[in-house]
Amino acid sequence: MKLSENSRREFLSKAVMASSAGLASVKFGMLANAVIGRESAPGAILPEPAADYTLRIGAAALEIGKNRIVSAVTYNGQFPGPLLRFKEGQPVVVDAHNDSDTPEQLHWHGQFVSTDVDGTAEEGAPYIPARGMRRIEFMPRPAGLRSYHTHNRAGADLHAGQYSGQVGAVYIEPKTEPGNYDREAFLVLKEFEPSLSLGGDMAMDFLAPAEEVKELKDTGESEMKASLAKGMPHGYEVGYRYFTINGKMLGHGEPVRVKRGERVLFHVVNGSATETRSLALPGHVFKVIALDGNTVPVPLEVPVLWLGTAERISAIVEMRNPGVWVMGDLADDDRGHRMGIVVEYAGHYGKAQWVAPKPFHWNYLRFGKA
Repeated sequence: MKLSENSRREFLSKAVMASSAGLASVKFGMLANAVIGRESAPGAILPEPAADYTLRIGAAALEIGKNRIVSAVTYNGQFPGPLLRFKEGQPVVVDAHNDSDTPEQLHWHGQFVSTDVDGTAEEGAPYIPARGMRRIEFMPRPAGLRSYHTHNRAGADLHAGQYSGQVGAVYIEPKTEPGNYDREAFLVLKEFEPSLSLGGDMAMDFLAPAEEVKELKDTGESEMKASLAKGMPHGYEVGYRYFTINGKMLGHGEPVRVKRGERVLFHVVNGSATETRSLALPGHVFKVIALDGNTVPVPLEVPVLWLGTAERISAIVEMRNPGVWVMGDLADDDRGHRMGIVVEYAGHYGKAQWVAPKPFHWNYLRFGKA
């Protein structure tokens, strides 16, 4: 049967409309299924969206100094683990692959996340199975300097848990950033090759107030005497062979290169399993703006930073004393074992210099409101 011109146009118009409606229906159905189960049709699975970051847990050989190679379990075969930058209020996806033979936990230190992704077995978080993987999705918050690390308990195994190389920095960018600095530098402090010894405790006279609390001292001494009376030995201490910043012993890695007049925001993470660390830069002061990632009510300039295990400090240093300097630990022994990093001004060369700062008592109360 021959169609008239008008009939032909009407037929084509209806065919196009039906086709468009069919395509729209398919697209809507695919979108809806993608949101619910990522399926476009029975048996056809759409690929999952790419992760924002992928972490691989496994043993690696780390060159921390000249002719100094250590073996440690790390993230992505490096120390520290990759810097993870998130944006406050924007969901993130992290794929964690465990290439080791031990189930692992990936803990998001300092973040407000649910227990199922927090990476703490004692709170019920599932393990990342040995030779397996887990996709972790969460909303990063609050803004500031955080960290990620294993949460496996080491016990007496000085190669496991926090004694390993599983630690990295997280920076959650705030929705509004004042930007009163020129650039950032991330430093992760870490010791390697731990061992047990009958060493003594480190001096704690850097803390303020310096006065002793008699009740606490008497209680401690009384319990020590009671323990010795029962024949109990003195406890062991954990010591370390190698000291690093960003996985490099002092003088081995790249220096922090600066220019006169720059304002450098240092983000410092103490990745140690046991040690309290100090950090000073001769001829400079640190303006502390955040402790453990949280903005302090009263930013203050201090000559030395002190960080307990897992603590984090963000501080601005105005570069106004040209030269080549050692930014390092106050303890001569630790700095002598290379706990430090070189800070090098543009146009200045030669051996890095160290000058000990004047005695200073660290007091957290200074950064709070009275």
